[in-house]
Amino acid sequence: MAINWPLARRKKALEQRARILQEIRQFFIKQGYLEVETPYRIPAPAPETYINAIASGSWFLHTSPELCMKRLLAAGYGKIFQICRCWREGDRGSQHIPEFTLLEWYRSGIDYRGLMEECETLIQTVAAVIGLGEKITYGDEEIDLAKTWERISVKEAFERYTQSSPKEAMERNLFDEILAENIEPRLGIGKPTFIYDFPAERGALARLKPEDPTVAERFELYMGGLEIANGFSELVDGGEQRRRFYLENANRQQMAKPIYPMPEKFLTELDSVPPSAGIALGVDRLAMVFLNAKAIDEVVAFTPEEL
Repeated sequence: MAINWPLARRKKALEQRARILQEIRQFFIKQGYLEVETPYRIPAPAPETYINAIASGSWFLHTSPELCMKRLLAAGYGKIFQICRCWREGDRGSQHIPEFTLLEWYRSGIDYRGLMEECETLIQTVAAVIGLGEKITYGDEEIDLAKTWERISVKEAFERYTQSSPKEAMERNLFDEILAENIEPRLGIGKPTFIYDFPAERGALARLKPEDPTVAERFELYMGGLEIANGFSELVDGGEQRRRFYLENANRQQMAKPIYPMPEKFLTELDSVPPSAGIALGVDRLAMVFLNAKAIDEVVAFTPEEL
């Protein structure tokens, strides 16, 4: 009888991953959240320039449960969470896999700053319950979860780590390149980092900051240089969201990418969403950090190449 030794060697990691998932669920249940399940196959994904959906017949496998979960917000569900499989075309590398697991949660009555605090509490709680304590090691870095987590704006990060400003980087079409090469590797070193207030053009579904509409109320969480989560105060204006989706599709067309249909039912119901915030957290990446794994392959049961 043949034994799949690579799979057998992952047994301890998969047992620990299961514990992480169990404790995430317990955290949200104790906080009064409702666990929901939404369809994986949808007629239209959210049009975003850099996120590519995988076709499933004339529909698509969802890249995130975001659209359906916001429709639940519109129907009066004030605190909801979901742990689900998602798919994105072309994502493969040591930190990426085309089929992955996302934790998403949404809460009405708070903004992105309140969500940062809740995200911090979640990760500290899960780490404590599974026995990691206040300090973990990821790669060569020790990360102190108990210290006050760093919060730095995108503008401050560019000033600290680059010779450019976000505005200049956007004008030169180098924002993402500079962020990835010069800033991201320096985030979450020693303690986790929230980087927030992204250029408005990088927050397609986020509310703009009232006092500075050039930036979106969006944040990302980094631990040891690895992006763990992406969250924002929700845009709840259907007309404005439609305009942004058209712009995103125009960007996709210029890049010779498929153009996505408008998610009409989502856009129709968006005006009914109360002031809210939502976040997507990569479960596979959190497991990587908690288990000090060099590659995402170490914390999933099967990679695409093994199927």
